[in-house]
Amino acid sequence: MRKIVLLGVLVGFYTVVIAQPRQKFSAYLFTYFTGGKGGEEIRFALSNDGYHFRALNNNHPVLNSADISATGGVRDPHIMRAADGKTFYMVATDMNTEKYGWGPDYSMVLLKSTDLVHWTSKTIDIAKTFEKFAGVNRVWAPQTIYDPQKKQYMIYWSMRFGEEADKIYYAYANKDFTGLTTEPKQLFFKPDGGACIDGDIVYKNNKYYLFFKTEGSGAGIKIAVSDKLTSGYVLRDKYVQQTKDPVEGAGTFKLNDGSGYILMYDLYTQGKYQFTRTTDLENFKLIDDEVSMNFHPRHGTVMSITSKEAAALTTKWETAEDVILSPLNKQIKIINIVLDTANHKVHLPVKPGTSLKSFDPRFTLFPGVTVSPLKPQDFTKGPVKYSVTIAGKRAQVFEVTAQETHNPAIAGYYADPEILYAEKTGKFYIYPTSDGFDGWSGKYFKTFSSYDMVNWKDEGKILDLPQDVSWAKKNAWAPCIIEKKIGNEYKYFYYFAAAQKIGVATANDPAGPFTDSGKPLIAQLPEGVKGGQQIDADVFADPQTGKNYLYWGNGYMAVAELNDDMISLKPGTTKILTPYSHYNEGTYVFYRNGTYYFMWSENDTRSPNYSVHYGTSKSPLGPIEVPEQNTVIAKDAAKGIYGTGHNSVIQIPGTDEWYIVYHRFNYPKGITMGDAAGYNREVCIDKMEFDGNGLIKQVTPTHEGIRPVHVKK
Repeated sequence: MRKIVLLGVLVGFYTVVIAQPRQKFSAYLFTYFTGGKGGEEIRFALSNDGYHFRALNNNHPVLNSADISATGGVRDPHIMRAADGKTFYMVATDMNTEKYGWGPDYSMVLLKSTDLVHWTSKTIDIAKTFEKFAGVNRVWAPQTIYDPQKKQYMIYWSMRFGEEADKIYYAYANKDFTGLTTEPKQLFFKPDGGACIDGDIVYKNNKYYLFFKTEGSGAGIKIAVSDKLTSGYVLRDKYVQQTKDPVEGAGTFKLNDGSGYILMYDLYTQGKYQFTRTTDLENFKLIDDEVSMNFHPRHGTVMSITSKEAAALTTKWETAEDVILSPLNKQIKIINIVLDTANHKVHLPVKPGTSLKSFDPRFTLFPGVTVSPLKPQDFTKGPVKYSVTIAGKRAQVFEVTAQETHNPAIAGYYADPEILYAEKTGKFYIYPTSDGFDGWSGKYFKTFSSYDMVNWKDEGKILDLPQDVSWAKKNAWAPCIIEKKIGNEYKYFYYFAAAQKIGVATANDPAGPFTDSGKPLIAQLPEGVKGGQQIDADVFADPQTGKNYLYWGNGYMAVAELNDDMISLKPGTTKILTPYSHYNEGTYVFYRNGTYYFMWSENDTRSPNYSVHYGTSKSPLGPIEVPEQNTVIAKDAAKGIYGTGHNSVIQIPGTDEWYIVYHRFNYPKGITMGDAAGYNREVCIDKMEFDGNGLIKQVTPTHEGIRPVHVKK
């Protein structure tokens, strides 16, 4: 005799009370699309805990859009478990932006499965099916919910006529889930008549919570609540997303352990997803630091699944290579793992101070997957052999090595690093561009501190454009900083690019917080310059005269003297110093033994040939002499190092010991990413030396990085 439990059904978790065989959910299935070229297809990912997701099928589609849609593309997939506990329904927008742009769109796709692997599908053209709706030009983001009163499945979606506001409609599906049996009706009436899209209904404590995105009159995610499924929704007039960036595609799922719900949504201008947690569907806490994914989803949904169901998915779409690339040990530099598929070898770079004598990578194990050995291993003796077995497939053996590396110097995607040694704290600080955002669209700055230039601490955000800067909200790039002792107090002047202008912010501590001056310092091209951008500032204090200079420019190199207040330029001092036609950006100036060194980057940051070059002068105002051999650092293809550029340098106080701090493409994937490598970069440090004539020796970029550096007090 089977046990029966009262449960409800909704997007991946139970919402409406019905009788059903008891099932123990132990995993989660995430269905999503990725956007971009070839990205409007359904993909799957798995998670054991609802926080750490891994793409199945190497992040390739699990269904062919050409087979299931009228346009050849699908977006916004929503998945749910049927009331019988063993049937699955999926719906998606029938939309191909590559071929047809942003509409008009008339159709949705209905899919059905009994095993999550094999799916049948049917396309529903709303304009053709219902004469009353022949004038619609948008049929977007459908979702499904079980109506226990009617014992039918209700599909709801956003729809638009002409240029009217988008509204959320609903209709009931037929028994086979291949069509609609009722004419669409409006589900929610927004009080101001404004647009609402991307509906997502959650049932909790006898109430229905409709999450939706507002458009036109404000933009973000709001909730309307009703005690009936198809009517009576009352708006809670507040936004629940935990960001000021544009969002869409709210997806809510219940955690299997009963600890609450996850509300996730698509930060579509950032190419990222954001996760929040709630227990009451009213207060939401940002939990991005608890979440990881090895893919970049767009508008998707999550459903709880059983161990048996997860095993069926891994048998079909999991690969041994993906298993071996899934370690959870936080000491591993995840984005720098190297897989040699031909020879079944894996290299795990680990953070400074990691003990490799007894080290456990902690590979992610989904149902149907086993890895041996499971206990910590001694990696100091050489490669460790790991056997990966996926149910129904032959075991594969990998040779795994682990090694401490110091490049990249700071974990994650960062670029355009500025380095400072602060007399106030006796620590080094790196101030980078926050990278990894599509099209260089980052909006905040962070800093990292270290006593030895090897072990770096994330000090958090020091300046956030949306919150802290009134005159620019986008493109937070390429900062620089200087420490000044004014009387008995230290003060820090931080110059940064935002929206292709240069601003300045100040603080009393090198880790901030920084306060913006309230207006851009440089907002226009210098006189006589006809092209380029106002970016890539560099601040320099001349030890010979005590004067302070600001350099900047993309496509040109400009300089101007700073006033004593350090937040304004001295009129009439702007000068163009562009050394030659190869100059691109990223000026950096320093002084050594009577010589002023000017460094810059050539080529484009998206190019593997992005590199640092230099010239010298007897004055901070030029002219600049460029030696025949002027390359400071460039790619090393044999090591897989590319795009080495936009640097700063640091002299260890009291010594003639110098280091170059620069960014490179992410290793090892950057070189395979095309233009995206130019905004998925990482910060590195290597030693820089001079010959007997004061010329800079070309630096060899390394993965090993540098040894700890200590300043003698």
